[in-house]
Amino acid sequence: MIFLGRADRFWKRTSAVVATVLLQLFATIATAAVVENVASETAPNASLRGTRPNIILIMPDDMGYGDLGCHGNPVIQTPHLDGLAADSFRFTNFQVSPTCAPTRAALMTGRHEFKNGVTHTIEERERLSLDAVTIAEVLRRGGYATGIFGKWHLGDEEPYQPNRRGFDEVFIHGAGGIGQSYPGSCGDVPGNTYVDPVVRHNGRFERTKGYCTDVFFSEALAWIDRERHDDQPFFALITPNAPHEPLVSPGGEYDRLYAGKEINDKKLTANDVAYYAMISNIDENVGRLLAKLTDWKLQEKTLVIFMCDNGGTRTHLFNVGDRGRKGSAHRGGVHSPAFWHWPEHLTADAECAALTTHVDLFRTFAELAGVDLSEAEEKQAEGRSLVNLLENPQSEWPQRFLVTHVGRWPRGGAEEAKFKNCSIRDERFQLVDSNALYDLQLDPGETTNVIDKHPDVVAALRAEYERWWEEIQPRLVNETAVGPAVNPYRTLYEAQLLEERE
Repeated sequence: MIFLGRADRFWKRTSAVVATVLLQLFATIATAAVVENVASETAPNASLRGTRPNIILIMPDDMGYGDLGCHGNPVIQTPHLDGLAADSFRFTNFQVSPTCAPTRAALMTGRHEFKNGVTHTIEERERLSLDAVTIAEVLRRGGYATGIFGKWHLGDEEPYQPNRRGFDEVFIHGAGGIGQSYPGSCGDVPGNTYVDPVVRHNGRFERTKGYCTDVFFSEALAWIDRERHDDQPFFALITPNAPHEPLVSPGGEYDRLYAGKEINDKKLTANDVAYYAMISNIDENVGRLLAKLTDWKLQEKTLVIFMCDNGGTRTHLFNVGDRGRKGSAHRGGVHSPAFWHWPEHLTADAECAALTTHVDLFRTFAELAGVDLSEAEEKQAEGRSLVNLLENPQSEWPQRFLVTHVGRWPRGGAEEAKFKNCSIRDERFQLVDSNALYDLQLDPGETTNVIDKHPDVVAALRAEYERWWEEIQPRLVNETAVGPAVNPYRTLYEAQLLEERE
């Protein structure tokens, strides 16, 4: 208005042509000022770099994108997660790996899991290569306290354990699930159960009391309560094993939520009830954590992220139209929720549809923490920082290719599995097993193969996949690994029992 007033006075002393040019110029400047003000109002913090928030990352095991009320599931009861989603910045096109250890490897290192040697969930091929740097190590170097509570699943032998990979506080079970054991290095305490589980806490085994998810969240909250009194920020990785099989419900009120309910005109089975009950228990614990952050006045200092490690295992019940489930290279095997909650810093109830992925967390966390990556870490981290998108969801986001491969081939069978259970995609198209192309913009459920209609797209995706396949070959470091005769958790647990008896 000031600019326009000055132009009006100038009009009386200047020719019409000159005045018109000036009016246009001043109007442009005024409009730019208004746009800038609007942008500042919609972006709570114009620059998030180096703001050093506490970071809490919650990632349940085998929960799917469709297992949330806010995503349209007509039966599931997830009020706290639904509320979190409504108050969060949401990445709606966020991709992970198709199974659990691979996602954890990619998230921790910022690069595809195969480049960390992780091509399976057992057979020593779940072990995170020892030359990889984890985001916990980067954050600890930047002055963060670091803790993990729940599932690790990146190696049960001592050199691979989280206390050697950047975590100060470690409260975990072994293997890929409580009580699971396999030949070689991947195993848990013998006979371990979801109720009163034995947990390895900073190198010592402890018998806990209660349902496993409650136990992991309670320990995480106790640790956060201790850490919040220090000046340094903290990184808490909360990774409950639920709702991973076996489907052991917490029982009681959780079962009553679903007993006798129907979905798709079919009554829920006992396993369906247990699965949904486990998720509602996760939801209650997320609500408990958020309430504590409020009580402790940590909301504005703490970034809370909720995501999943792969597609769900009961997607036949509801899967928002996505094709596939855990262990699939289709979208339903890798589509994850991604809720980012940080009051006064991130815009609430905002969505970003950019193609994003778990490998992006490494650079994002480092940038938020103000930690410069070393030359080796820069080379390792192939993901992108999400900070620009968090500041403005309309920021430029260049084309990218993302490769999904289920792996899990027989030992020594990588080459034969090259085009099996795999996909490569860009923002629009996904090529599955090199013989089926789907237009995800027009057909997000991957129902129609359009490979004959887009030969140029197919050629480009195949060429990119070939480049990727050659690139990963030197990094498949666990393919011939041989594990110990007895899994290390069993050995250590029995040694501790013997020591305690003496």
